[in-house]
Amino acid sequence: MVSWLTNTGALASDLIAAFGRFWAFSGRTLGRVLPWMTRRRDVQRLWPQCHAIGTTSLPVVMITGFFVGLVLAIQAIEQLMASGLADRMGVIVSLSVVRELGPVLAGVMLAGRVGGALTAELGTMNVTEQLDALRSMGSDPIRVLVVPRFLACVLLTPLLTLYCDVLGVFGGWLISVPVFGVSNWAYWNYTSNALEMWDIFCGVSKAVFFGAAIGLISCYKGFNCRQGAEGVGRACTEGFVTGFISILVMDFFITMAQKGVYVSIWGFKTVF
Repeated sequence: MVSWLTNTGALASDLIAAFGRFWAFSGRTLGRVLPWMTRRRDVQRLWPQCHAIGTTSLPVVMITGFFVGLVLAIQAIEQLMASGLADRMGVIVSLSVVRELGPVLAGVMLAGRVGGALTAELGTMNVTEQLDALRSMGSDPIRVLVVPRFLACVLLTPLLTLYCDVLGVFGGWLISVPVFGVSNWAYWNYTSNALEMWDIFCGVSKAVFFGAAIGLISCYKGFNCRQGAEGVGRACTEGFVTGFISILVMDFFITMAQKGVYVSIWGFKTVF
C-alpha cells in the first residue's frame, strides 16, 4: 500500500512538473513571436516551414475531407429519403463538415503527420546536441526553431481546414446528386441557406487553436525528448497522443463557448 501511494505520488508530481514546464515553454515561445516578426532573417525561416507543413499535408487533408463527405451522405441518405427530406442532404453534410468534422479531422491529420515530423526533427537535433550548439553560438533555439514552426501551424491549419470543408461538401454532392438522384439545385440552394458565416468562423477559429496546440506540443516534446532513438520515437508517440487528446478536449470547450455566444445573440435556429 505504501509503495502504491509512493508511486502514485511520484507520477502525479512528474505530471504536474511536466505541465508546468510545458506552459513555461509555451510562454517563452509566445513571448518571442512579436520580436521575431521584426527581423527579416527570422521571417524568412517561415516559408520553408509553411511548405513542409501546408503544401505536403494538402493531399492527405483533401482526401480525408472528400471521403468524410461521401460517408456522411451514404449514412444519412436513407433516413432523409424515408422522411421526405432528401433534398436537404446538403444541409446535413455542410453543417457537419464545416462546424465539427472538418476542423477536428484536419487537426488530427496534422497532429499525426506534422506533429510527428516536428517532434522527430527537433528531437533528433536535441539528441545530437545541435540545440546545445545553437546555444553555445549565442542563438536562441526557441526563436530560431520553434517560433517559425509554431506560426506555420497556426497560419496553415485554418487554410487546410477550409480545403477539407470544401472537399467534404463536394463529396456529399457526388453521392447525393449523381448517385441517389437528389436535385442539384436543391442540394446547393439548401446548403447556401443553412450555412452561415458564423459556421465558417467557428470552424476556422477552432483550427487556429488546434494548430497552436499541435505546434507547441510537438516542439515541446522534441525539445524534451530522452536520449537515443528510443527517446525520439517515444516523444513522437507522446506528441501525437497528447495533441490528439488536446484537440478533442479543446473542441468540446470551444464548441460550448461558441454555442453560448450564438444563442445569446441570435437565439435558436432550426436546421431545416
